[in-house]
Parts: sequence; structure tokens; C-alpha cells
Amino acid sequence: MMRVRFPLLVLLGTVFLASVCVSLKVREDENNPFYLRSSNSFQTLFENQNGRIRFLQRFNKRSPQLENLRDYRIVQFQSKPNTILLPHHADADFLLFVLSGRAILTLVNNDDRDSYNLHPGDAQRIPAGTTYYLVNPHDHQNLKIIKLAIPVNKPGRYDDFFLSSTQAQQSYLQGFSHNILETSFYSEFEEINRVLFGEEEEQRQQEGVIVELSKEQIRQLSRRAKSSSRKTISSEDEPFNLRSRNPIYSNNFGKFFEITPEKNPQLRDLDIFLSSVDINEGALLLPHFNSKAIVILVINEGDANIELVGIKEQQQKQKQEEEPLEVQRYRAELSEDDVFVIPAAYPFVVNATSNLNFLAFGINAENNQRNFLAGEKDNVVRQIERQVQELVFPGSAQDVERLLKKQRESYFVDAQPQQKEEGSKGRKGPFPSILGALY
Repeated sequence: MMRVRFPLLVLLGTVFLASVCVSLKVREDENNPFYLRSSNSFQTLFENQNGRIRFLQRFNKRSPQLENLRDYRIVQFQSKPNTILLPHHADADFLLFVLSGRAILTLVNNDDRDSYNLHPGDAQRIPAGTTYYLVNPHDHQNLKIIKLAIPVNKPGRYDDFFLSSTQAQQSYLQGFSHNILETSFYSEFEEINRVLFGEEEEQRQQEGVIVELSKEQIRQLSRRAKSSSRKTISSEDEPFNLRSRNPIYSNNFGKFFEITPEKNPQLRDLDIFLSSVDINEGALLLPHFNSKAIVILVINEGDANIELVGIKEQQQKQKQEEEPLEVQRYRAELSEDDVFVIPAAYPFVVNATSNLNFLAFGINAENNQRNFLAGEKDNVVRQIERQVQELVFPGSAQDVERLLKKQRESYFVDAQPQQKEEGSKGRKGPFPSILGALY
């Protein structure tokens, strides 16, 4: 009987772990291979008084369990008002998402350029090798952007090629020999050096790749920029807004916005889905799992507790056939800019300990299915036939059905009433009261 019951209990996740509490193992924040804390997991590539660019450490360097994300990197860009990230290209595809502030994104082609006004919730694919630059045209508000990078030359590594020669880096044109430059530009090298590289004495160089703009420069750049379309999410080459349509899940406790590869050609090319989720303080995103997508969750605003359920890695020694697999709980307290990876098929739950917004990149997203383990709608457990439920759970089918129907909400629920019932006054989040009581 255990051979039938245990795998199904693993599938059902944290809600039904009471039956296997003997085998439960817990991994807290610091030993959690899926948790990348902002304070020690980002490396600064560039920073000056105008902004900064940071890389998240390579996923497979954090843990061998993240090996399937070795080809992906998370990049964070922030800039002050009235600044520009200078023109450059990279040997990586990017999926850019605006978290806060306004931006003007310009993509340069061989014979043309396209400029777009971007707002929070806007996303845009930047193909590898595309020269682009980013302006923060706002007078007072900082710009914050997150990018998912997919390198094309080296797994997990890519290079930025800047046209400008600044105090922070050389122009990539300077890599060519003098005679090649003279022939290419039909000019003497001294003129090329003075005009393009600024290396003559007393020639002023920019302090870095993020520089200030004048009001007039911003005005001219703004005139050429088009507004991103909020009417369609299916654009092949223009920005689209993740939050322009109604959320796929919504109630008084949260909203879940998502665009899948089936809805957008840019996401289809990358096989990625994008989600933006709002959860009210004290509310819970109910336990669920993704059928095939690996999710990279990035906290934009607020704090949260997260629990993830997996199977403990087996030791090298041969296990006895009758010895059960061990369930492992991975938990973390998440804050702004923290990153958490959710493997495919691993059940997880998110509790907002303050008003929360997070962004999620779903890798390997085509035909992914989200399976909830509690709640009235989209609940995979409720679809199991009564005769099978009697084999899965020690309770009768009637008791199981009655239990599963108690939760009248779907997707998001208020955890506060349960906290009060368990006597958890003053605690933030449901885990000590709801989940702790199971063990």
C-alpha cells in the first residue's frame, strides 16, 4: 500500500505532508539551493553616480540542482533620472521587463531604428547582436529594469560591446588595427582617434556607460519614441504590456497576470512565459506546481515566505526497496530583489508578509500546466476519483471530499483567520500556524 500512497502524497505537496512527517527534512535559507539572496548573489558589473548594472551569479554555480538553468542569467539595471545607458550590443538574447519608472528603448537596425516609450509592466525581446540604448526621461523617478539573458556563444556567459570609449571601458572599434580603421573610415587614424575615441590630450571622456542627458537631448529623443501598444499582447517585434489584460486569477487577496508563449511570438521564440503577481499582506498563493516549466521568481516589492517541496537526494548507498523516499521542505524569507527558483513539478506556496509584487520567468514554458492542490477551482486533487482517493488517503472518500470542499476561495486566500484560530497573534505569515501544525 505504501508504494501506491507515497508518490501521490509527494504530488499533493505541503497540504498533505502530515502523513509523511516522519520522513520530512527542512532546509532553511542559507542551505537552500533554490534561494539566491540579493545581498550576496549579485555581482556589480558597472556602477557610478548615474546608475548600475548587476548580474546574478550563474545558477549552476549556486547548486548542481540548477544545472538546467546554466544557459540563463538574470541582469538588473537601475538608472537615475535624465540619464542614458549608452549604445551597445551583446552576444545574448534578452527579455527586458520594466519594474518601475519610465524608459525610452531604442533598437538600431542596419537601415533604421525604432524607439519606444516603456512603462511598468512593459516587456520587449532584444535579439542577440542588436544595438540598443536606454533613456530614463523622467525628472524625478529612478528606472528599474530586470532582464533575462540567454547567451549564444558560451553557456551562462556573454559580453557587452560598447561603441563608446569611456573611463570604464574601451570602444570595441579600438580592437581593430590602425590601418584597418583608416581604410574602413577613409580617414587618418589621428582624426579617427580624436573623433571616435577621444584619446587626445585634454579630450573629455564619459565617466562610464550610464551618463547624464540635458533637457533638450531628452526632448529630442522623446519626440521620436512610439508608445507601446496596450491593446495587443501578440506583437512580433514591439513592446507588450504584461498587465494590460485582465489577470488570469484574481480575487480580493491577489492578482495573477501572465502571458504565455501561445499568446506572444516573442515569448514563443524563447519558450518563456512571463508572470506578474500581486498578493495582499497576509494572503497566500495556494500550493500548486507547474507541470514542465522551471520558474525564476524575482521579488520586486515587499516581503514573503516561500515553501517548496521536493524529494531528498538519495545517498550513494543502495536503499532498501521498502524504505520510503524522503520529502524535503525548502523554505526562505524573501525580500526585494531576492531570487528563488522553482523546479518543474515541485509544489510550492507563497505567503505575503507585506503587500507583495513579484515577477516570474517560466523556462520551458510551452504547454505548461499549473496544477493547484487546494481551492475550489483548477484543483487537481479534487479531480481524483473517489475510489482512488480511498487508496491515497487514510480517511474515507466522504471525509476527503468534505475536507477539500472547505476552502471556498481559489488561487489566493486570506491566511489571517487561520492564524487567529491557531493562536498566532503577532506572527506574520501562516507557516508557523498552518503548516507547522501538520508536523
